[in-house]
Order: sequence, then structure tokens, then C-alpha cells
Amino acid sequence: MAFQMMINFLIAFLWMFLTVSFNASTFIVGFLLGALMLWITKGFFPGRFYMHRVWAVICLIGLFFKELISANIQVLLLIVQPKMPIKPAIFALPIVLEKDWEITLLSSLITLTPGTLVIDVSEDSKTLYIHALNYGDADEAIDSIKNTFEKAIQEVSR
Repeated sequence: MAFQMMINFLIAFLWMFLTVSFNASTFIVGFLLGALMLWITKGFFPGRFYMHRVWAVICLIGLFFKELISANIQVLLLIVQPKMPIKPAIFALPIVLEKDWEITLLSSLITLTPGTLVIDVSEDSKTLYIHALNYGDADEAIDSIKNTFEKAIQEVSR
């Protein structure tokens, strides 16, 4: 991925020098032309075309903001009620992520989402222990995290 991105930037700068125009619009045109050339020749490079991973990162960021807004609204609705009907609990989330940065990113995304907090990672790094402010069904909470954040992180890293 890094090699393809470096070639794309090199093509963009080469385009700027060939057109003798050193402004942002010329760089963007060169970058888009470079991306098109790399996409056409993607069979000559190992791995996937790097824009797939860039798109996966953009989708992960969008997913985080969607979940962040949704969780904020849910927590707000909980705390404005007179009796505050919360059911806090700690549950174990089995994960399939392998690399340390993937586990750290998942833990950070869960912790940054209001109402949840990762309190520990198991010794073998296969389970996260999560504190939830309003805990309903265990399977629903686990499936929710696995089908959103964990799946999106896997899309970025693989």
C-alpha cells in the first residue's frame, strides 16, 4: 500500500513539473491521473489497490461518528429520565483481531463511545472486558460491536 501511494504522489509531482504549474489543482489532477494509472496496472503490484484501504478508513471514521452520535442520544435519554433506569454491567467480548494496533483501535473506539468503557484485555488478547452503562442483552451487545467496529477494522487491516 505504501509503495503504491508513494508512486501516486511521484506521478502527481511529475505531472506538476511537466505542466509547469505548481498549484493545488494541478497536483490534484496529477494525483487523480496517477490513481487511474495505478488502478489500470494494479495487477503488477502485490496486494490490493491502496484506494480500497483508504475507502475502508473513511468508512470506519464515518461509522465511528454515526455510533458516537447515536450513543450520545441514548445516554442523554437515559440521564434526563427522573428515575434514570440504567443497568450497568461488565461483559466479555471475544474478538478475532490479532495485531496489537487493531485491538488498541477497537478498544479506543469502544471507550470513546459514550456509555461503554473497555476495562481490560485478556492475557491472550482474545477477549475485551467492557463496562456498559445500560446493559440489555449480552448477545445483542456483542453482535453490535462485532458487526460494526470489529468488522470495519478488519476491512481496513486486511
